[in-house]
Amino acid sequence: MTVQYTPKVKVNTDKVSYTESELVSKYSYANAVVEKTDDGFNVTPTTEDYDFKVDLRVPRLGLMLVGLGGNNGTTLVASVLANKNKVVFNTKEGPRTANYYGSVTQAATIKLGIDADGRDVYAPFNSLLPFVSPNDFVVGGWDINKANLASAMSRAQVLEYDLQRQLAPTMEKIVPLPSIYYPDFIAANQDERADNCLNRDLHTGEVSTKGKWAHVQKIREDIREFKAANSLDSVIVLWTANTERYSDVTEGIHDTAENLIDAIKNDHEEVSASTVFAVASILENTPYINGSPQNTFVPGCIELAEKNNTFIGGDDFKSGQTKMKSVLAQFLVDAGIRPTSIASYNHLGNNDGYNLSAPKQFRSKEISKASVVDDIIASNEILYNDKLGKKIDHTIVIKYMKAVGDSKVAMDEYYSELMLGGHNRISIHNVCEDSLLATPLIIDLVVMTEFLSRVSYKKAGSTDYESLHAVLSFLSYWLKAPLTRPGYEAINGLNKQRAGLDNFLRLLIGLPSLNELRFEERLQ
Repeated sequence: MTVQYTPKVKVNTDKVSYTESELVSKYSYANAVVEKTDDGFNVTPTTEDYDFKVDLRVPRLGLMLVGLGGNNGTTLVASVLANKNKVVFNTKEGPRTANYYGSVTQAATIKLGIDADGRDVYAPFNSLLPFVSPNDFVVGGWDINKANLASAMSRAQVLEYDLQRQLAPTMEKIVPLPSIYYPDFIAANQDERADNCLNRDLHTGEVSTKGKWAHVQKIREDIREFKAANSLDSVIVLWTANTERYSDVTEGIHDTAENLIDAIKNDHEEVSASTVFAVASILENTPYINGSPQNTFVPGCIELAEKNNTFIGGDDFKSGQTKMKSVLAQFLVDAGIRPTSIASYNHLGNNDGYNLSAPKQFRSKEISKASVVDDIIASNEILYNDKLGKKIDHTIVIKYMKAVGDSKVAMDEYYSELMLGGHNRISIHNVCEDSLLATPLIIDLVVMTEFLSRVSYKKAGSTDYESLHAVLSFLSYWLKAPLTRPGYEAINGLNKQRAGLDNFLRLLIGLPSLNELRFEERLQ
């Protein structure tokens, strides 16, 4: 592990101190507790002092993808290889050099403050603290299809031909580990693809969903072997496989960690493959991220993560249409405009779209897409109340059209009420290359999950440092339906999510939270 760290951003403050391997910072967290009264609000400002500690040693990190041979998996591996080797490839628009555009950690900046003339100064996001580089990811994983990654990359039809040509000799050496396949949870049209399954008889072709505890044990074994074979310090597991249908969450089965383990051992039919992967990862103290919309993290799975102090994050990558929605809906409501309906239509032709053409799998996606405006609506009781209604008419359609491939087409219409009976209609037409938007999100989720695993804290006066809560809600910026700590509501507004990230990094290096008061300009 890298030990020596020289800060690129040096903050002149007595709130931080560095050793060879640690950064310690002090922070006073200010908030306000609000009580609603009959005639208004009673607000009590609060402060709590914390000490934070960051382990500055960057580990050798392994990433195991469930769905390694899919569009996202092959694009992720290709992006790492292309950037690591500084590949230049030809396109119809001329030569292109590999980059990580679309990644916050690799291609975005963060405001530090102002210069002597009052102008904003920005620094690369990843310059504030030591993050693992995606160029150093060691990538492996599982897939229900046995194609090597060169063949899978060609099948995906995402990347330019010349880039595929240059990467193929390396990628054809990478073959996914056998995965588990529970046919009832994904679309029936995926069965022909499923030729690399632990639980499929090679001779008869029959699939058995018995032995789920053995599947947990095999996944744990795969994680240990991958870690040892590649001399890794840590591993993260991320689901980027097919969207599953929702599990039918049942009391006595999914509600506690103990019941969930028993349900797996008893081969309960409502335990999904993604939950089996999550449980295996948690038991190996390996962070697990769910990049699809299904309810992988049933209550017992969350409790298991809490008991084992293992990080989990989810659900569903927030890449295109939903990311726009989390910005535009927030803008409208913050402007005092009242959205009454949102109609969202998508069509796409990759295997994700093929799987989503089944009703139960589409329903999982529909739920994650629809929830993105819930907290935004709840933030304004002037616009949304018992008299006017507390919900909007929100319709979501996804259709499979093979011809468009990975170029997903999204069309949205926002219909809103204005003053004095007026109306506003905003229509958006968005064509995006799906996997080239999703892959940078995978990179950011992995980079940030690893980093957050090196952060600990204690309240002032306490003696022992603790890790962050097992549910990493700091990851919500990249996720459609952010998983939250039990008892807490999700925050979906993109600007709020990003502000939380930025301010957390700032406090760790001794900077105050960002504000836009700009007294330098506005006060005499």
